[in-house]
This record gives sequence, C-alpha cells and structure tokens, in this order.
Amino acid sequence: MPLSRRSLGFGLLALQIILIIFLSQTRRVQAQHCIWYGECSNSTILPEKKYNCNYTGPPKPLPKDGQGLLQELCPGLVYGNQSVCCDTQQLNTLKGNIQLPLQYLSRCPACFFNFMTLFCELTCSPHQSQFLNATEFSSDPVDNRTNVVKLSYYISNMFANAMYNACKDVEAPSSNVKALSLLCGKDASQCTPTNWIQYMFDIKNGQVPFPIEPVFEDDPVSGMTPMDNQTFDCTEPLDDGSGPCSCQDCSKACGPKPVPPPTPPPWTILGQDAMNIIMWSSYMAFLFVFITALLGAWCCRKRTITSEYGPIQDSNQPHSLNDSVKLSSQVTCCESLRERFANALHYLFSLWGSFCVRQPLLVIMLSVVLVAACSTGLMHMHVTTNPVDLWSAPHSEARQEKDYFDQHFGPFFRTEQLIITTPWTEWFRLVSTTGPDILFAPILNISLLQQVLDLQTNIENLEAEYKGQKVTLKDICVSPLAPYNNNCTILSVLNYFQNSHEVLNHTFADEFFIYADYHTHFLYCVSSPVALDDMGHFHDPCMGTFGGPVFPWLVLGGYEGTAYNNATALVITFPVKNYLNDTDKLGKVLAWEKEFISFMKNYSNPNLTISFSSERSIEDEIDRESNSDVGTIIISYVIMFVYVSMALGNIHSFRRLLVDSKISLGIAGILIVLSSVACSLGIYSYAGVPLTLIVIEVIPFLVLAVGVDNIFIMVQAVQRDERMQHEELHQQIGRVLGDVAPSMLLSSISETVAFFLGSLSHMPAVKTFSFFAALAILIDFLLQISCFVSLLGLDMKRQERNRLDILCCVKLPEGQQPKTEGILFRFFKKVFAPFVLTEWVRPLVVALFVGMLSFSIAVTDKVEIGLDQRLSMPDDSYVLDYFGNLTEYLHTGPPVYFVVREGHDYRTSYGQNQVCGGVGCNNDSLVQQVYTASLMSDYSKISTTPSSWLDDYFDWVKPQSTCCRYYNATGAFCNASVVDPSCVRCRPMTPSGKQRPNGTEFMRFLPMFLSDNPNIKCGKGGHAAYSTAVVLKDNNTNVGATYFMSYHTILKTSSDYIDAIKIARELAYNISVSMGLENKTHFVFPYSVFYVFYEQYLSIAHDTALNLSMCLVAIFVVTTVLLGFELWSAVLVSLTIAMIVVNMFGVMWLWGISLNAISLVNLVMSCGISVEFCSHIVRAFSISTKSTRVERAEEALAHMGSSVFSGIMLTKFGGILILALSKSQIFQVFYFRMYLAIVLLGATHGLIFLPVLLSYAGPSVNKAKVMATHSRFSGTERERLLND
Repeated sequence: MPLSRRSLGFGLLALQIILIIFLSQTRRVQAQHCIWYGECSNSTILPEKKYNCNYTGPPKPLPKDGQGLLQELCPGLVYGNQSVCCDTQQLNTLKGNIQLPLQYLSRCPACFFNFMTLFCELTCSPHQSQFLNATEFSSDPVDNRTNVVKLSYYISNMFANAMYNACKDVEAPSSNVKALSLLCGKDASQCTPTNWIQYMFDIKNGQVPFPIEPVFEDDPVSGMTPMDNQTFDCTEPLDDGSGPCSCQDCSKACGPKPVPPPTPPPWTILGQDAMNIIMWSSYMAFLFVFITALLGAWCCRKRTITSEYGPIQDSNQPHSLNDSVKLSSQVTCCESLRERFANALHYLFSLWGSFCVRQPLLVIMLSVVLVAACSTGLMHMHVTTNPVDLWSAPHSEARQEKDYFDQHFGPFFRTEQLIITTPWTEWFRLVSTTGPDILFAPILNISLLQQVLDLQTNIENLEAEYKGQKVTLKDICVSPLAPYNNNCTILSVLNYFQNSHEVLNHTFADEFFIYADYHTHFLYCVSSPVALDDMGHFHDPCMGTFGGPVFPWLVLGGYEGTAYNNATALVITFPVKNYLNDTDKLGKVLAWEKEFISFMKNYSNPNLTISFSSERSIEDEIDRESNSDVGTIIISYVIMFVYVSMALGNIHSFRRLLVDSKISLGIAGILIVLSSVACSLGIYSYAGVPLTLIVIEVIPFLVLAVGVDNIFIMVQAVQRDERMQHEELHQQIGRVLGDVAPSMLLSSISETVAFFLGSLSHMPAVKTFSFFAALAILIDFLLQISCFVSLLGLDMKRQERNRLDILCCVKLPEGQQPKTEGILFRFFKKVFAPFVLTEWVRPLVVALFVGMLSFSIAVTDKVEIGLDQRLSMPDDSYVLDYFGNLTEYLHTGPPVYFVVREGHDYRTSYGQNQVCGGVGCNNDSLVQQVYTASLMSDYSKISTTPSSWLDDYFDWVKPQSTCCRYYNATGAFCNASVVDPSCVRCRPMTPSGKQRPNGTEFMRFLPMFLSDNPNIKCGKGGHAAYSTAVVLKDNNTNVGATYFMSYHTILKTSSDYIDAIKIARELAYNISVSMGLENKTHFVFPYSVFYVFYEQYLSIAHDTALNLSMCLVAIFVVTTVLLGFELWSAVLVSLTIAMIVVNMFGVMWLWGISLNAISLVNLVMSCGISVEFCSHIVRAFSISTKSTRVERAEEALAHMGSSVFSGIMLTKFGGILILALSKSQIFQVFYFRMYLAIVLLGATHGLIFLPVLLSYAGPSVNKAKVMATHSRFSGTERERLLND
C-alpha cells in the first residue's frame, strides 16, 4: 500500500510537469503570433500613408538593412535573431512618424523611452497578439493581400500613467510651453494619460492612417493581456547610460517647490504703524518739555527781567553808548570779524550801486551785450523729447545694458497695438460632438471676427509717404523668416486662420452636427499654437503666416486661467523694425506710424470698441501736451507779470498815479529775469547740452520767484528809505544796495551752490534742471545788482522830476511829495508781526509746526515711488484708454532677455552645462534658475520658462532626428523637407554621436541650426526663434553674446515694474555667481524695454536723500560764510528749510503725489525757493540792534516780511492757480499741487515759524555791529530812524 501511494504520487508529479511544459509551449507559440507584417495599399484616410498587411504567423527575422533602424528606434527588441512583426519599411515609416515627438520629448530620456516603447510594441513587437486585436480588414486587390484597417490596442493603466508622468513636465524651449501642449491636441494642463494616447491614435489628428482604439485595462480582458512593459521614471537613468531628466523637464527631480522669501512684515508697535507711534510719542514728549521750559522761563522772568544786551543798555536808551569802554571790552574777536566782513560787503555793494546809478548807460549797454551774446546760443538749442534720454543717464547700468543689447542683437522692435472689445453682451455656445457644450464670449462671434479681420487687412494696406516714396507695412514690419517668407509678423487671433476670410469660414457639417469650423480650429490652436495641422477636416495650420506661433496669451485678453474661449478682448500687435542710427529708415517707420494713428483716430465701428497705441504715441502726446499747455503757461506768467508791474509802485495819490507807479521798472525787472533764463539756456546750448521740457517749464517759475523777490526787496527798501542830508541819489541807492545786496547775495549764492551740487545727480532730469537753474539764478543776481540798479536809478530820477511812468516825456507840475508807508508794510509792521510774536501765539506756532513736522516724518516712507504713465498724457488723449485696457485685459508682461555677454565658451561641456536646461545640465544653470523663478511668478515677476537656443540646438542636432543634415558632396545644409539621397545626417548613430557636440563640431552645425526654417518634419529649426539670439563671430568659429528670452508677468503699477527689474537683476547676479562670472566681463544681465525708465526708482530714495542733503549742506555753508560765520543763524536757516522739505513729503502723501524725477526736481527747487523765504528774515534779524530777540524778530518780520510776501507769495499765487486749469495731468499733479505746496509751506515757515523760532533761539546780538552802527549814525537823523 505505501508503495502504491508513492508510485501514484510520482505519476501525478510527472503529469503536472508535462502539463506545465505543454502550456508553456502553447503560450510561447501564441506569444510569437503577429497581427501584421509589411505595408500594403494606401490608406483611404491619408492617401500618402499606407495600411499594414494582415499577417497572423510568427515573427520574422529582420533583414540586415533594417537592423540598424531597429537598434536606433527600438533597442529593447534587439535580441536573438531579431525576429519581429515588422519589416524595414515599417521601421522607416515609424521613424518618419516620430520625428516631431522626438524633437520635443527626447529632452527627457525616460519620457522618450516610454513613448517609443508604446510605438515599438505596436509596430514591431513579437508579442503583438497578446495586446493588439485587429478588428477590421480590407482587401488589397493589387497584391492580393489583406489590409488591417482598424485595431484595438490594450494598454495597462500603469504603463499609460507612467508614460504620462515621465513626460508631463517636458518643456518646448522655443515656445515657452509644455511639450504636451504641442502633442496632446489641447493645453498641457488639460492633458491626461488616456486622452493623450487617444489623441495620438485618433484619425482626426492627421497622422494616423487607420483608427487605433486604445483600451486601458490592468487585468487580462477578452483573452488579451494589456501591454505593460518596463517604464522609467523621469528621475531614473536609462540602461544605456542616459541620465535622469533635468529639473526643468521633471518636477520630481527638482525637490520641493521653491518658496519665495516671506514678505517682511510691516513695522508695528502694539499693532499700529511704528513710525506713527514713534512720531506721536516724540511729539507728545516735545510738547511736555517745551511747555515745561516755557513755564520755567515765565517764572524766572517774574523774578528778574534782563535784556540780552546786558551792560550796553540803560533805563531809557537801549542803544546808548554811555559805557563805550566797557562795551568795547566785551566785544569778542569773532564778533569783530563778523562786523568787519559785513561792513566790507556793505562798502563794496555801496560803491558798486553808486557806480551803476552814475553810469547807467554804460552798465545797461554792457548788460544788453552780455545777454545778447549768451542768448545767441539759443540758435543751437536742442530740446530732448526722447524718453530714454530724459529718464536714463548715459552711464547708468540700464542704459549701458540697453546699448549693449541694441548693438549686438539690434534695437527692440517698435510696437503698434490694438485692444478690441465689443458692446455686444450675448454669449454663444458650441454644441460639441464629444463632450459638453462650450461657451464662447461675444468678441469671438464670427461676425465680429470678420469685421476685425477687415480692420486688420486695412491696416496692412495702409500707405504713408516719406520723401516722395510710398511706405507700407511690408516695408517696415518684422519678418523673422525673410527672405524665405516675407510675411509680416502679426500677432492676432486671425493668424490662426491665416488672416483669411476663406479659412475663417471653413465649415464641415452634416444636417445634425458641425464637426469642424472656426470654433474647433480656435480651440485646437490655443492649445497647440505651433501646430502645422489642426488634424481636422481641412488640415488648417495654427502657425502664423509669418512662420511663427501665435500664443493665445499674447492675442487674447480678459479670461481666467486657460479658458481662452471666455476672452472678452482681442489684442492685435504689429511688431515693426527699429533702427539705431539710420534716420532715413526710421523716418519711414515714423511716417507709417503717423498714418496708422490717423487711420485709427478716424476709424469707427459701432460693434467694436478699440483702444490703440503706436510706438510714437507717447512722445507725440507729450509734445501735444506741451503745446496745448503753452496758453496756460503764458496766462500764468502774464498774471504774474501784471502783478509785479503794478505792485512795485508806492502810490501816494490818484493825481500821482502814473508818476509813482513803476510799471516800466517792473517790466524791465521781469525782462531781466527772462534774460537770465535765456542766457542760461544759450550758454548751455553753446556747450551742446540739450534742453528738456522740465527745464523749459520749471526754471522760469523758479527764477521768477527768486528774481521778483529780490526786485521787491530792492525797490521797497529804496521807497522806505529817507535820503540823508547832503546825500545824492546815487549815494542813497548805493547805501540801500549795501544794506540789501548782502541778503540777495546770500540767497542767490546759496541757491546757486545748492543747484550746482544737485547737478551731481545721476538722474538726467535732475542733473539738467540743476545745471540750468544754478546758472540762471547766478546771472539773474548779477543783472539785478547791475542793470536793474541802473534802471532803478533812472526811474527814481524820473519820479523825482514828476515825469509819468512809460510816458516819461510828460511832466506833472511840481508838488510836495509826502512820504508814506505801503499798506502791506504797515500791515506787517503794525498788525501781523506783533500778533505772531505775542506771548501766547508763539507757543501755539511752535506746537503747530512741530506737529506738522512729526506728521510728515511719519508718512515720508509711505510716499509711493514711480510715475503712473497715465499722468504723462493729456486728459483727452486716446492713449489713456489704451493704458486702461492694457492693465485690464493683457495676460502677459513684456519680454525679458537674460543676456550672456561675449566671452562665455559654449563649445565645452562645462560651459554648456552652466547654461542649458536639459539632461546633464547643472541644477543651477541659467535656464534652470530662470525656470525655478517662473515657478514663483507672483514674487519673481517671471511668468514663463526661458526659450533656450542651446537646448533646442542639442535636440536639433541629434542623429536620431532628421533636422540636421547636409549634402554629402558640398557640405551645405540640407533642410528636413528636402528629399535627396545625397543628404546625410550630421552626426553618426554611435554612442559618441548621440552625445552633445563639442569644439569645432559644435560650431560646424550651429550656423545651420540658426538658418533652418521650422517645418512639419522639423519643428526645431532655429531661424525664426533664435536668428537674433546668437551672435556668431570669428567667421562662425565662435559664439559671442547670446540671450535667453522669457516673459514678465503682467505689470500694472509702478511698484510692479520696480519689483520686476529688481528681482530680475538679483536673479541675473545669482546666475553670474553660479557660472563664476561675477568678476568677469562676460557676466549675465537682464534686459527688458522698460528697464531704462524704471531703473531710477531702484535708487530714487537714496538719490532724493543725497540731493536734498547736498542742497541743505550747501545752504548751510554759504549762509554761514555770508552771515559773517554766524554758525547758529545758518543752523536755524537750514533747519527751517529742512522742515519745509519734510513737510513737502507730507503734502505728497496727502495729495497722492508719487516720488519720481519730476517731483524730485520740484523738491530740489523747493530748497531754493525756501532760501528766499528764510534767508532775508534771518539776515535782517542778525543785523538788527533792537534790545530783545522778540523785538529783533519783529523788526526783521516787519521790514522783510512784506517784501518777501509780495515778492514771492502774491506773485506766485495767481500764476499757480491758473495751472489748475491745465489739460495736462502732470501739470495738475506735479506743478499745480507741488508749486502751491511749496509757496504755502515756504511762506508759513518763513513768515510765521522762523520769526517765532528766532524769538526763542535766535543768535545773540553782535555787539560789534551795535557799536559800528551807532558810531556810523550817531548824531544824524538816521539814528532816529534806527530807534523807531
């Protein structure tokens, strides 16, 4: 029994072994079963392609002529005798079919391996019958064979997902999009593993000769085992030694997604703005200390009242000299030196004034000759309106980068652009045959598209005239494929339809459905803009007629995400050539642009709302704005002129109205002011310094403020003075000039030095303004103390002889001329000065002005930086609508180029890895760092992966590709579309041939790449995308400067533009560091067309602080010297002016005025005008010999306040109010508002705060001056005047 069981056990085991062997053999035989072999008749779907022949036998050994192809395309099938289910012709067909995917997917070896596995298993696998099921056949009567016309392809979900995951991140560098956007029939964001494979096997894609139905299953079904071959993840190297995919093409290889640095939190204290808390606390502390000090001083005064004069004062005569010996002993050396300096100035100006009055004709003639000689330079005047010259210094970083870019790659093209919307509100649906209905925005209605196409065609056909020649768009447009394709680049949604009504009207439908029309073509093209075939019924291309792609984010606006069918605006852009030094060609461009603008202004269509702009639009509108505001400026100056002419006179009675008036003198004074401006402009024009609109508009205002103030001071000082006994007119005017000229010298020299120091600024607008202003003020001062003094002497003689003003030949009868004080002088002397300096008003003044200062300091850092470009346009400018639509509808910003300067070596693997973004490239390469920045676009302002000529060149030159070929006989380049057996591939299919080219081989094929036009067989040709991106040198043996282009995100505000340039520069610096170029000449820099305009804002806060500080230092030094080294007086003047400037920042914040070159010019000017408000008061205080500081401050305010008020405040106020009526927003914001603030702040600080400050903390009286004054006038009637 045991033996039998053992025998039975052995028998069963043997039976199992036999069964296993039989089943294995059965499966092996079944696995070797093919479904096709070879090619048969032409496809009825694509006649240029063939069906495969039905064959159900075992795999056949591949002929020798096909073994190399099998090794090249499907190395996984190379084993044994290479028995496969395909012949050589099928392999050739496969090679031709995979050329386009090869060019885009081979950047990532794992992706392309998985992709090729899918098609190699389909075409040649000896295991076909396991996963392929032929379902339909047709007969081939010619060869008596059967065609396979339909089959099912069973694919495991695991394989499909692995293939998709390895490929989903692969980039197409030339188009800045994912490769799947070009290969999936829709945007990469909507592509999935299943719909990608379904699209590739769909007969509608125009590439498949018969339908292939993919069936996605993981488990065997219906006797079929899904294809589930080995796949590689994009992070894995291949068995052939190919490395893992780069970070740019494989997000998993990148590690964690980069996180932008956190935004610095606002500086707060107890949850409130820190500056507000600090300044409020400081203000409260100041008030406490100030009030405590006042109370302490008041208590001390109750006990004893002591004059600051001390011993030089007796009970009744504050200026008596009854103890001259004791007084003399108390005069310090410094006081003596100050008195001698002041006396020397008085003496020199007195002699000069007397001479000018005695020799008026000589002085006037010399002045006229000087003015005429200087003003003649105006014939050489050149006004700069070029925005680049206005806002960017020639040696600035951005300007040098622009010049470098222009010289190496040509200037950035000019842009003519339309943004088109519609008042139509009705949306419409596309009834889809494959999914849910799709909603379209009104602007995409075919009727509107037809009208837009008509408009676009009309613009293309515009003709302008230049020097008798006709100029059309064809003559000036950018044509990237010229001379092979001369079509103009037009970035328009209509270019998806080849700018053709016929293509736009293509419709394929039956009585039930529309299968293909402009909707379907539009949807395909926005997903695959580089497609040369929409795979539809008409096989219409998406590529523009100019040979390049039209990306949807450039031609559509007002949509969210990638819902391009929801776009509410169309954007049409006409790039036009730009020229650096060819004025004739540029003239043609400008002529056409002028015609374009004229056409668009006159174009009207009730169905379309169009905003537009040309490259010349901004400059034209600025010119128009300047011309339109001429009238406003003239009225403003006329009002000031009339006021000055009328206000100078001191009318005593109606009978003497025309005698006492000084209309002619006022006109002469104004002419002197204008002459000084003309002299300044003329002198600099001689030197070749160009003018700017800021100089023309601002300097007359500034010089008029300074000059008129001096005129009022001089004339009113003479009017108030009483001639001494035995004193002649020339002596009196000389003496008065000796009194007031040092004050005029102080203000004028302070302003001149301050402005000359301001010219050290790197900002062209500030530098030019400072140069012209400094010289104009200096010349104005010289003319006033010479020519105007002579004219004043002549006018006084006329008045003393009772001759009428203007009509000087007419003489009134002799009569007594009473001496009276002017109304304004009496008001300041009797009312204003005593009131301001009363005991209870002074503390309130200090508290108020210190409060204003504290508020202004708190908000200074909150003033916005930049210039809203809309403010530079007139209120009625068509460009304003364009600017508004630009920020509302556009979805991408301006292009940004990362330029590698000449000197980098691209011929070595080391140099290539520092730049490229594909397999084997450095993780911190140029392309990789820009790509990483694009992943955090909200922070970096970089929106897309850079287009990399180097990576595309590597793909183009691969031996597997048909792109790089040359004629074997001549070595000349052979385009992929050429069918010629003499064309051979550039590099061999060897391991070394598959590596990147280096050395001379790199340079041998690069010129071919840059001249190759992309076509359906090779989409990687570099002519269109990179012909200007690479500079070849040394007879094409080396690479010079190159660039890698990306795009900024949409930039809407000045802060966006500023952040964009700042972060791009940081990125370029990091790239240079990683490449080891930071200390070399061939470093990397970013360039975009707006950088030259916005670079100034990177340092404007520093420049503002520096310029204003230099002005204040200059004012302090000059004031110290010209006040006889009275240091404390200079401190008080500088402090008051600094308060005015700081308060200007408070006004800017309140009134929404941003900090830019224009406002900085006004701030620098405010320093100059503030000197006029302050210096005269301080000097009058310093020379006063009254008993107390309060009395001295009151005397200074009474005598100088009225002249300053009438000379600056009243003169400017009327003229400033007129500026509010200007059409120019710049005038309204930066001139009316800032000028008004300058005058009001200067007047209140100079006429209210400064006297109060002097009454508290003014310098002590100079005892040497007191002694000198009384010794000079003791015993004369002048002593009585001094004691009044």
